[in-house]
Amino acid sequence: MIERVAIVGMGALGLLYGTHIADHQGTEGLCYVMDEGRAEKYRDRFFYKNDRPYRLPVCEAKKAGTADLVIVAVKYHGLSAALDEMKNCVGDHTVILSVMNGISSEEIIGARYGKEKLIYAVAQGMDAMKFENRLTFTKMGELRIGAREECQRENLRKVREYFDKIQMPYTQDEDVLHRMWGKFMLNVGVNQCCMVYETNYGGCLREGEANRSMIAAMREVIALAHSQGIGIGEADLNEYVEILKKLSPEGMPSMRQDGLARRPSEVDMFAGTVIELAEKAGILVPTNQYLYRKVKEMEAKY
Repeated sequence: MIERVAIVGMGALGLLYGTHIADHQGTEGLCYVMDEGRAEKYRDRFFYKNDRPYRLPVCEAKKAGTADLVIVAVKYHGLSAALDEMKNCVGDHTVILSVMNGISSEEIIGARYGKEKLIYAVAQGMDAMKFENRLTFTKMGELRIGAREECQRENLRKVREYFDKIQMPYTQDEDVLHRMWGKFMLNVGVNQCCMVYETNYGGCLREGEANRSMIAAMREVIALAHSQGIGIGEADLNEYVEILKKLSPEGMPSMRQDGLARRPSEVDMFAGTVIELAEKAGILVPTNQYLYRKVKEMEAKY
């Protein structure tokens, strides 16, 4: 049974899921685990979800106790530090769930703590944005969850039971790897194009260069996925474009938020991963190479 939940990361998704837990079971048994400096900064700070104030419990990593569920909600470049910060939270029966972008976080976490502690998850359909201590969204979206190993089936059962209890929107996905590559395809397109073309969801959907680049980058991921034995295709591309159309056109993904805040982005996890795998597979990915170069040029000016 899941009762104690630790969240690593207070970005848009970390706040989205933490405040949902607080709304449905209170903050007892919930903690945000972080280093001492950030814990001191956030301990008495209010956070806002669509203007509703929350005082959320934070805990220094070295003082954290064992959790039944650890939700990893950090950026790609923060994963290594997160794995260290959460070590006191991981016990014999802890389940670890990553809501990070990309297709590699579960493998990295599993290498550190064991694949038997994982379930796989894809966060999709939300338009959450976070600036400073304020989270805004019009769509909660859902978590698509699944198990890839038999040893993860019990973890999946426990998480489903807990999500039912707290009314977390989710769907169990029997082919969660397919789902992960589909979401990766979307992120490679929309995240990078919103940043490079300095636009929002609506701007990437309108006819023009941003839209053409987004679709081209996504099709390069389809070709790459086929080389990895993953059968995503045009139907998946169309499905995710339809998801985009349901989001607020003024909303923007995490990379565009990073650009506005002049923070390092996750371009290495998106185009960087595509380029690396494409070189090994002998696949041309000119759109992702262009986007990678443009993002690096933008970041060099910070």
